[in-house]
Amino acid sequence: MLADIATRLRTYPVAALLELASVVVCGLLFVGTLALLSSGPPSGRGDGWLVLIGVGATFVLFWTVLVPLYERYYYSRR
Repeated sequence: MLADIATRLRTYPVAALLELASVVVCGLLFVGTLALLSSGPPSGRGDGWLVLIGVGATFVLFWTVLVPLYERYYYSRR
């Protein structure tokens, strides 16, 4: 089982890196949301919430725009 996973990681290193980075970003967004919710409603400018929303929006744009463009470029060269 582990050998199969290692083989897949070596076969598709970019995809593996993207998936691992996605898991890390999702975990950080979850922890950040919990931390901001536990601190109460935003006061003033709400910089923490703006950062959290910015990171989340960037993450969504990455997967909906950049990854499909990369796949189109990658598969067109095959």
